[in-house]
Amino acid sequence: MNKDTLRFWILVSIVGISGFSQGILMPLIAIIFESDGVSSSMNGLHATGLYIGVLFVAPLMEAPLRRFGYKPLIIVGVGAVAIAFALFPMWKSFWFWFFLRLIIGIGDHMLHFSTQTWITDASPLHKRGRNISIYGLFFSLGFAFGPLMARLVQVNEALPFIISSAVTVIAWLTVLLLKNERPEQSTETESIFSTFSRFKDVLRYAWIALLPPLGFGILEASLNGSFPVYALRNDINIDAVSIILPAFSIGAIIFQIPLGMISDTYGRRKVLKIVIPLGGIIFTTAAIIQDSAIGLFICFILGGMIVGSLFSLGITYMADLLPKDLLPAGNLLCGMFFSFGSMVGPFIGGLVIEHFDGGSLFYLLSFVLFIVFFALLSFKPKKKHSHDFAL
Repeated sequence: MNKDTLRFWILVSIVGISGFSQGILMPLIAIIFESDGVSSSMNGLHATGLYIGVLFVAPLMEAPLRRFGYKPLIIVGVGAVAIAFALFPMWKSFWFWFFLRLIIGIGDHMLHFSTQTWITDASPLHKRGRNISIYGLFFSLGFAFGPLMARLVQVNEALPFIISSAVTVIAWLTVLLLKNERPEQSTETESIFSTFSRFKDVLRYAWIALLPPLGFGILEASLNGSFPVYALRNDINIDAVSIILPAFSIGAIIFQIPLGMISDTYGRRKVLKIVIPLGGIIFTTAAIIQDSAIGLFICFILGGMIVGSLFSLGITYMADLLPKDLLPAGNLLCGMFFSFGSMVGPFIGGLVIEHFDGGSLFYLLSFVLFIVFFALLSFKPKKKHSHDFAL
């Protein structure tokens, strides 16, 4: 195995373990707080801590990445996640746990931003969709397995946190095997102001590619943060939730690589125009059959197959639209849009559950997907400018 191949598989493995940790965290805390009588809206508000951390740190990440390279940021990010998980059992407090979620958000963003940029930068155009889909596949694998571990809360409330911390430490050790590299350098002096200048260029030419990560953030976080509350209030037990919830990630796992390879052949835009409205139809169906655990399982797995790749398709579409020197800024904005969606998703989902009956949560998700679809239809790529954008 050559060094490039080894690096790629280490990076995607790290992302898989990150997915595992997030897959445990969201339903686990939702279940604990629901059992303790915390309201669904406050439960959803607490879930935003992870993404507030991302939004806080994101504008600060490009300059250190260009200065120090990928490896140091990954090491610091993974270490922060491992320490935060180890601290959860130390003190059970709403706001202390919120602070730990904030730290995990910062650490997760550091490792995701670094690994995404490293992979997109190193991938040739004809393999970009495949490589990013493998990245998404490993995250989905981890995310699918995480909720299964959440049931260990019935054995001991601290056990899932301890397991997650231990697995993250293993990921931290593998990072030490990597040789550090840096992204393609810009001619500008590196500062937060130059980062915002590049954000402006990304938004001008590739704003449409940021909407799939935004929609996916709302979708995924609402399912993992709000669905457990919805299910418990509709007499669907924890064991059923631990099977239904991973079905979305399992569906994404099944179709992640095929969709990536199809997008390499036929183009990201065409694939997105097909999968997004189909996802909206599937979640509308879930709202209609909301009382059937089997029906929800089927809808979740089909939804995962169809729209479970929105984040990786969005990143790849962004990479197609931008030159390499803007990839770090583009990846930052993809992460920020995903995190903003993930931040508002559980809170809005909690409010919808609290104030509306029926399958309102699923209708909300369908509405979001159709909004992204109509935006995609309206997008017209700009002509190449002096930056030689690859449109």
